[in-house]
Amino acid sequence: MLTSLHIENIAVIKCADIDFTQGFTVLTGETGAGKSIIIDSINLLLGARGAKELIRTGESSALVSACFTDFSAAVLDELVNLGISPDEDGMLYLQRTLNADGKGQTRLNGRVIPSSLQRDIGRLLMSIHGQHDNQALLVPANHIGILDSFADLENIISDYKISYDSMQAILAEITSLTKNEQEKARLSELLAYQIKDIDAAKLKSGEEELLTAQRKRIQNLEKITKNTNLVYRALYRNEKGASASELIKRAQASLDNLVEEIPEAAAYSSRLEEVICELEDIAESVRACADADVDDPTALLNRIESRLDTISKLQRKYGATVEDILAYREKSMRELQAIEGAEERLDELNKELAKVRAVVMEKASVIHDKRVESAKLLEHRVMEELAFLEMGKVKFEASISSIKEDEPEACNKLGVDAVEFLIATNAGDPPKPLAKIASGGELSRIMLALKNVLADKESTGTSIFDEVDVGVSGKTAQKIGILLKNTSASTQVICITHSAQIAALADSHLLITKREKEGRVETSVAALGREQRISEIARIMGGATITDNLMKTAGEMLDASQNEKK
Repeated sequence: MLTSLHIENIAVIKCADIDFTQGFTVLTGETGAGKSIIIDSINLLLGARGAKELIRTGESSALVSACFTDFSAAVLDELVNLGISPDEDGMLYLQRTLNADGKGQTRLNGRVIPSSLQRDIGRLLMSIHGQHDNQALLVPANHIGILDSFADLENIISDYKISYDSMQAILAEITSLTKNEQEKARLSELLAYQIKDIDAAKLKSGEEELLTAQRKRIQNLEKITKNTNLVYRALYRNEKGASASELIKRAQASLDNLVEEIPEAAAYSSRLEEVICELEDIAESVRACADADVDDPTALLNRIESRLDTISKLQRKYGATVEDILAYREKSMRELQAIEGAEERLDELNKELAKVRAVVMEKASVIHDKRVESAKLLEHRVMEELAFLEMGKVKFEASISSIKEDEPEACNKLGVDAVEFLIATNAGDPPKPLAKIASGGELSRIMLALKNVLADKESTGTSIFDEVDVGVSGKTAQKIGILLKNTSASTQVICITHSAQIAALADSHLLITKREKEGRVETSVAALGREQRISEIARIMGGATITDNLMKTAGEMLDASQNEKK
């Protein structure tokens, strides 16, 4: 459950700290006081997109944080699967910051977490039901998910989807192989041409790099020859003068003549012998680099340029490198072989498809039977709730039909069924789609009835209802309040309301007000005591003029509501 909420610099809220209790809590206040801002702040915690426009004018950042505790066993298991566990006090502390540049950060118990994990955690901790849910109820495509949730079909459908995806993969391959014959012939001819074009060049991996290096060498052959000859003559053999090697040999002979006079001369002579060997080795190695074997550098360079041009043309068509071209060739060969062997592969695929289709339809049949069985129970349960909500003459029907015949294989990822909720508001009238019949108030009550029927399917510790009383008043509003109060016996319920009847039924009452402070408007939230609750309930009933009779009626309503039960 949500125990506390802290909001800073969100729209008209400069700073607000709200403490929540177990059971049923209502938030009331005049229109524009900031009730929607609290919902926006909670949505930020749950991972909603953080628009920078939410930041209070003049501020550089905003912050929302909340503390949660008393988790159900199911939620704890899911948190563990996400790699999360409460702290030593059994608490989770979630914080979201939002900066003026649109960027932000989310922390869980002080640790930064990604937005994807934040949304997963948010779905486990809280659920928000508002006008968006009511509008979603008008879309028939959403109805099958509601029925499946009621019927606990999640595991069965997950197993079905594995087989369905396998069937779709086979169908996709069959479609690819059964392209029209003209297209297959065109593609086969193109692939054969491309393979022949590449094969004609007889490419070798690494060839381009080797040719480029050879071209650079030949282009600089004159420079290489001139300098290598100079090195050779200077170090080893020089017809026009003494080389370094000759001069050192003379020095070595002189040292040999001094051995008797200078004992160290022998060692010096030996060291010079090593120098002479090293110089001669360097001279020969450098000379070998001159490529003296190239008889006609120009002709060789032309051949290299022609080969590189051939490679370049192939690169423009098939890949950036020789390796890419060769890989393209292998891919084209596989495609050509697949086309040529398509008939054999099609036979294999059709046999495989028949087997997988049988499994898919068998699993879909099981799902269908369970939906039909559950639909009857759902109808009964929803109509019980609607009767309590002053819609006793309304007939609710969960209609199950086959999906459109033009769907592939007459099934989709959810099975073979199309589900749509229908209602009849008048006795004797046939049930019709919700969008054609239900008013705003009726739609709110139908959604609330569904939420209450599915309450045991939700493991979240906190359910927030945003103005669920829209379009209803009087006795109906009171019934909605009683239903919410009963729901709060198993989960924390927070409701933003404009109804005095609902407000009077709450276990705790928070008032949202807006006032001007130092030239700026600020919203604040305060917990109300008994007398303050009576005044607020009287305001909701009477508006600007609050009479003694209204105060008395509000007090009586508050006293009577505390013992109301469904």
